[in-house]
Amino acid sequence: MGLMQRFTMIFKSKANKALDAAEDPREILDYSYEKQMELLQKVRRGVADVATSRKRLELQIQTIDQQSAKLDEQARAALAGGREDLAREALTRASGLRQQLADLQAQLATLQAQEEKLTASAQQLQTKVEAFRTKKETLKATYSAAEAQTKINEAYAGISSELGDVGLAVSRAEDKTAQMQARASAIDELVSSGALEDVSGLGKDSITAELEAMASEQDVNAQLAKMKLELGSGGSPEAIKG
Repeated sequence: MGLMQRFTMIFKSKANKALDAAEDPREILDYSYEKQMELLQKVRRGVADVATSRKRLELQIQTIDQQSAKLDEQARAALAGGREDLAREALTRASGLRQQLADLQAQLATLQAQEEKLTASAQQLQTKVEAFRTKKETLKATYSAAEAQTKINEAYAGISSELGDVGLAVSRAEDKTAQMQARASAIDELVSSGALEDVSGLGKDSITAELEAMASEQDVNAQLAKMKLELGSGGSPEAIKG
């Protein structure tokens, strides 16, 4: 696989992932419902247009039929008046009108069939659109509930993770505290046993401290007496020793 093909595949993969993340099924359902409603409106307008054309033909047929009937009456009147030529002309016109009437009635039958077909299609489509609307609202409610539950679970998972971190911190603090207490106890035992010298003097008991203080005072007194003796004899320490 070439570099360009790999780049194209990666781009498409990331694009699909981004589109999938941005896709909201509720919006798609609403959009589909709107398109179905537009189609239903078009079918209804088609039915209305055919019905209008049918009504116009019916009016034309009615007018021509009346004209034809009038011409027949005029032909009878002309024939009764001895005007056969006028009677013939009226009948000729009436015959032409009856031919137009036959053509219009054929067109009317075609329009009526189309109107019935479109009306049935509109009714079926309306039933499907209403069923889709009910299903759409159900799916939207289900998706919203699932989305809310997912957010709750994600929030709970985040809290659980944080609580786990807190628990780990507490556990580490407890371990370090126990180690420090053990270390302090061990040092105290070593100092008490004499294995370690307490240079700070804080580890001595009161009796030991008092005895050490007395010993130090006796040593100071002895040295002081010796110095007095040396000064009274007027000699040096070497002379006294001699």
